[in-house]
Amino acid sequence: MYTGTAVFDLLLPDDSRSLKAKRSYVRPLIAYLRKFEVSVAEVGALDLTGRTEVGIAVVAAEAAHVREVLDTCERAVAGRPEFELLSVRRRLHGGDDE
Repeated sequence: MYTGTAVFDLLLPDDSRSLKAKRSYVRPLIAYLRKFEVSVAEVGALDLTGRTEVGIAVVAAEAAHVREVLDTCERAVAGRPEFELLSVRRRLHGGDDE
């Protein structure tokens, strides 16, 4: 069994200067990422406007499949014009990890 995680650090548009406006950008992104059969949540910068961190997690029998899903999600986030992807932190854990 392999698990993979990725955390996307995102800069939001200038009009997201309230938490309500921020949610209007983050919720559709989370719904979109769920289509890739990953667990997804807003995991950082919760009280900041104009910025967010969205985390995803995936579990699979093969490490290659985990990498493929993480790559697909990263491309999906990077391709969204309403966000600027500042950084991505990824981790892969295998069955041998303690």
